[in-house]
Amino acid sequence: MRRALRILCIPAVVMAAGSLSAEVLDFEALDGWRDDNHVQALQSFLATCDLIKTPDWQPICAMAADVPKDDASARSFFELFFKPVVVGNPPALFTGYFEPELDGSPTRTGRFKYPIYRRPPELQEGMVYHTRSAIEGGAIAGRGLELAWLDDPVDVYFLQVQGSGRIRMTDGTVVRVGYAGKNGHAYRSVGQEMVRRGTHSLDQVSAPEIANYVRSNPGSGQDLLDTNPSYVFFRKIGTLKAEDGPIGAMGRSITTLRSIAIDPKFTPLGTPVWIEKDGNRPIRSLMVAQDTGGAIKGMQRADIFYGTGADAGQAAGTVKDGGRMVLLLPIDRAFAMLEDE
Repeated sequence: MRRALRILCIPAVVMAAGSLSAEVLDFEALDGWRDDNHVQALQSFLATCDLIKTPDWQPICAMAADVPKDDASARSFFELFFKPVVVGNPPALFTGYFEPELDGSPTRTGRFKYPIYRRPPELQEGMVYHTRSAIEGGAIAGRGLELAWLDDPVDVYFLQVQGSGRIRMTDGTVVRVGYAGKNGHAYRSVGQEMVRRGTHSLDQVSAPEIANYVRSNPGSGQDLLDTNPSYVFFRKIGTLKAEDGPIGAMGRSITTLRSIAIDPKFTPLGTPVWIEKDGNRPIRSLMVAQDTGGAIKGMQRADIFYGTGADAGQAAGTVKDGGRMVLLLPIDRAFAMLEDE
């Protein structure tokens, strides 16, 4: 959803010069492990497992396809071939993301006048391109790169933050759009900028509050959004069914409350991850690292995919909780990490 990347192998977790700690646990140490729906977790794992080409994962993935679809068998599969490993030092930071559903038009109109853009052909991977403010000021306008037009600049911004969406066009059709690249500038947190400016305290910052503030303060609000120079380009995705989730970083659809975005430097894509999220709506569930995001950095860091539409957006937008994330790694790899410390 955030990056159009197909993973071919899973490298060992990066061991950062004495700064990374790893602890191998037993499954009994996972809070709520036996109460989860392991069949759902296995289905999410199978959705991308065949993309993992690393030798110690290939036999596990091959056997996963033959596991009977009952909870006892699915749970036994994970317990037999994996070991839980805590990488880094909890508490974790959990946030949420979703796939927006927005109104739009294929052409500019009086109402729909805020474009989302295709990736410019001259933009190469790793290249530093125009900033957000320059692009929104017209730096690439009029070149036929406009993919669709929306009726709210705040929706344009948050569509870029989420990395994909569904746009209901004026003719009744629905267009799915997904990540096609970015402008090469590092992501900067608008929420942290609000705290720095003194307009909000840290506990007041959430996606809904940012949206409300920008809409209520068009001038200073747009200036606030422009402090994040990162800009995302999109592509149309015509291969998805209506019931499919958006495309994640592994090139496959992600699953509501079973897929997470992670920092692949520390959590390899395709890895099952046990989530112990505290806060208002606690979660104890096995998910799969199938996506990435510009703001998702660090070892104990995950963005949980909450699904599609307004209800999912409301649920995801207020998540900023602690807890613990535990990687499920092949047994030999798990114990090898301890030897590398």
